[in-house]
Amino acid sequence: MNRHNKRTFPFSFIKYTQPGWQFNVMPVTGKPVATAYYHPVHQPHKAASLHEDVGYETDTARWTDVGYRNLQGGYMTFCSEEEREAILSLPSPSLNDEYRFVAKYWGGFFSVFALICRLAGLHNPIKEIAAFTRSLKVKKVELFVPLVNDKQEYETFESALVAQQPLVSVIIPTLNRYTWLKDALHDLVQQHYSNFEVIIIDQSENFDEAFYDQFNLRLKVQHQKEKLLWTARNKAIQLSDADYLLFFDDDSRVEPDWILQHLKALEYYKADISAGVSLATIGGKIPKGYKYFKWADQFDSGNALVKRSVFEKIGLFDLQYNKMRQGDGEFGFRAFRNGFVSISNPLAKRVHLKVKDGGLREIGSWDGFRQKKWFQPKPVPSVLFQYKKYLTADLAKHAVLIGLLLSNVHLKHKRNKYMLVVSSLMFIIKSPLLYYQYRKSKKIAEAMLLRDNGIQPLKQVAAA
Repeated sequence: MNRHNKRTFPFSFIKYTQPGWQFNVMPVTGKPVATAYYHPVHQPHKAASLHEDVGYETDTARWTDVGYRNLQGGYMTFCSEEEREAILSLPSPSLNDEYRFVAKYWGGFFSVFALICRLAGLHNPIKEIAAFTRSLKVKKVELFVPLVNDKQEYETFESALVAQQPLVSVIIPTLNRYTWLKDALHDLVQQHYSNFEVIIIDQSENFDEAFYDQFNLRLKVQHQKEKLLWTARNKAIQLSDADYLLFFDDDSRVEPDWILQHLKALEYYKADISAGVSLATIGGKIPKGYKYFKWADQFDSGNALVKRSVFEKIGLFDLQYNKMRQGDGEFGFRAFRNGFVSISNPLAKRVHLKVKDGGLREIGSWDGFRQKKWFQPKPVPSVLFQYKKYLTADLAKHAVLIGLLLSNVHLKHKRNKYMLVVSSLMFIIKSPLLYYQYRKSKKIAEAMLLRDNGIQPLKQVAAA
């Protein structure tokens, strides 16, 4: 049961900056979970940096700021359900604290955005403008600074798991991308770790079985006529007997130690998921937090090692995401809600080429908010379904608003902050069309929520 009416992060203004953040979701498990919370009474030993920001007015804001900075800096702590409840029962930060938090980590653009949203929401304009004005004096702080230096300890760590050489299944769905798949498979041939198989579900229109003969790999190749990505990934899981499932995209390149680093980090950090970082050649800027180990706040099915036991507990990928987007995001939310530990792994990196043909490009969108045709639903309905399923109504509303606001320029301009200003202006000009697209998406997403029947248990699928 999703706790839609429960506050999950003390700063409510997180909705103006990171509304779709995985740590905005309330875990439903009773066991300790990865956390962004900090309380000096309930968690006296769990802070890497106790340099509280005295510019905040309330204890809640000071402590939450410490916890948030620690999490983003790679200091990995757990929080029991009792500790979580104690922190969430604290008084809310003041209005001045909320604006300070936004200005401190996101700067002027988002501070202005927060003010506009608050005024549009008919909050007291005198109080809002006064708090915003005070935040103008706040200097923006670099958030992604590593606070933990365990590089040497990690490098010298002798992994018993790697020494045991468990079977790893590398899972690749592919669609009309033999040119790029060839390079990806050659990278797998070069892997230092040897006990792995490659399971490929090939959905290509002109299926070429002989293509696979050139690779010195343990291959299981199955042709799937339907262009259904999440059906393909689930089918590959069904074909595997391995305890470790490594998901990979057909337009990616990896280093020879890729598999080894995934396994090693999984053991070293006692995690259930090793979320490798993806260095995209186009799109948004590569996050600065990708340079060091930290709690993962998203799941990327193009580069992630998952214990089989995770799927046994929470089920397979949601089939309602077929022909849509962010099925991996849904799985990430679901895993986090159920208390599974995911580590962002900078050493298991991939270069994601994001080629313009084949794969998910076939369904008619560049990402969840960038459709290729003018009158298609926007966002992609599965994205809206995901927000409504896992986030509070307020967070979901702002996640859609920010997505629509920043998606009116091509993906290749996503890294350009000036083009994002252009996108915001285009939002105003295109607002009638965007509203029409949103209404189409909302109708489909609500039907998906009523069904919500796309998650099958692993054992049930395996027996089918």
